[in-house]
Amino acid sequence: MVKPKNYTKSTSTCRECTIHLRKRLHNVTFKRRAPRAVSEIRKFAKKQMGTEDVRIDVNLNQYIWSKGVRNVPTRVRVLLTKKRNEDEDSENEMYTLVQWVQVD
Repeated sequence: MVKPKNYTKSTSTCRECTIHLRKRLHNVTFKRRAPRAVSEIRKFAKKQMGTEDVRIDVNLNQYIWSKGVRNVPTRVRVLLTKKRNEDEDSENEMYTLVQWVQVD
């Protein structure tokens, strides 16, 4: 598809997803489960949104670590938001913010 001359990338895009952490953490050593969960969430967000710069919200990090390093929650619902980078010296034009969505 040919882009028009006045085409600009959208400033923000949102997507809500459920990440199944149990299948991504299968056969991972107990002491590496929570750090691996954080890196798997980063990898998932990078693949879904197509940005290299992925930032994880503090509440999501606290939720992952809430049961300790070994007992990571099996599923986590997240909101992926693609935003324009305000920092002018950064190499990436867009970044992805990953936020935790509380499920009742």
